[in-house]
Amino acid sequence: MAVNILIVDDAIFMRKMIGDILRKEGYEICGEAENGIEAISKYKELHPDLVTMDIIMPDMSGIDAVQEIVNFDSNARILMVSAMGQQSLVVEAIQKGAKDYVIKPFQPSRVLEAVERVLKTKQ
Repeated sequence: MAVNILIVDDAIFMRKMIGDILRKEGYEICGEAENGIEAISKYKELHPDLVTMDIIMPDMSGIDAVQEIVNFDSNARILMVSAMGQQSLVVEAIQKGAKDYVIKPFQPSRVLEAVERVLKTKQ
């Protein structure tokens, strides 16, 4: 059964890059969102197996979106995608329910390792 992933990032090129990395490994991209508000709506609509979530986005941050998604589904599997220098924000996102993180710029192998780790977390 295919693993469905929702990609959340305000930069279209980042959504495309992450999507390309994941598709090459056989993952299914079930949707994309460009801010936290869209992420919550798409999560509720699509029920993905995993979400990649940018931290800094317009309208609603990834951290606030993590909290809302986890409030809706305590089993949500969320992988934070962070820029260098955002360690304190990553820690906050993990405290609110994110399962792991990757730092931009990243190697495809690092993204795939993190996705595998998050998918292995208990539901």
